[in-house]
Amino acid sequence: MAGETVLVVGGAGYIGSHTCLDLANKGYRPVVFDNFSNGHREFVKWGPAEEGDIRDRARLDEVLAKHKPAAILHFAALIEVGESVKDPVSFYENNVIGTLTLLSAAQAAGINAFVFSSTCATYGLPQSVPLDETHRQVPINPYGRTKYIVEQALADYDQYKGLRSVVLRYFNAAGADFEGRIGEWHQPETHAIPLAIDAALGRRQGFKVFGSDYETRDGTCVRDYIHVLDLADAHVRAVEYLLKGGDSVALNLGTGTGTTVRELLGAIEDVSNRPFPVEYIGRREGDSHTLVANNDKARDVLGWVPQYDLSEIISSAWNWHAKSNQH
Repeated sequence: MAGETVLVVGGAGYIGSHTCLDLANKGYRPVVFDNFSNGHREFVKWGPAEEGDIRDRARLDEVLAKHKPAAILHFAALIEVGESVKDPVSFYENNVIGTLTLLSAAQAAGINAFVFSSTCATYGLPQSVPLDETHRQVPINPYGRTKYIVEQALADYDQYKGLRSVVLRYFNAAGADFEGRIGEWHQPETHAIPLAIDAALGRRQGFKVFGSDYETRDGTCVRDYIHVLDLADAHVRAVEYLLKGGDSVALNLGTGTGTTVRELLGAIEDVSNRPFPVEYIGRREGDSHTLVANNDKARDVLGWVPQYDLSEIISSAWNWHAKSNQH
């Protein structure tokens, strides 16, 4: 299947661009489709780019007819949880209506292999840890709900229209390409590792921790950090799985190892050798105290096993932010 074209929708963004790198390394031809509202033209390095919006059916039809991809990888979503509470309409318009438009275009083009970037936010507050794919899905914010709605739509498209999909529920994506060619670059930045690294670099005044009185080993929240290149590898494996005729499936992508916020900050200080101010403030509404993946199913279905640990995540992120990302 090497040599096949794969349309990477949202391929100029953080995870999409790393997946394009992995696709190219494995012999595929990634074609980026992006409106560049959050993605970066500088990140399109491993194949052609087509500018367009997933809500624009005519443009999607044009690009699919031109490139004739064997599969579609869909990363083009609004992702900031806090913003979804302030402006749910934009999230429904892009994440739900946009995805349904993309699915209609895919069907019209005869494409029945679709990999969807989803999230552990579809689970809502955890009833048990680690979370497996059978955990109930009760999202607690508009972002999580828009992803859950698409997951439900994909199940119906599979059952009634024969469009097969792999739904990948991420935990906390982190890290960067080890050569520093691409990395995490959000505007504004809301993710813990880049915010803490910026504090260590003196680009911001310290780091705020939301809550220090949770029932965890040190009182701070526990999260499962997964290297972006491990995520990229899972996406390429998902494409291969579908092209070989695999059935629709939903899979968690995490390491199965939880790290507290205090432990994360300590690891960043160790890598950077630069202490920085940390302020502990009150809990943030909607935060779960522990989110850790059970990733057994991804291993069983895709043969996927994460390769990188927390120190490699932080080292690669530090390299990117310190040397490459001056924006």
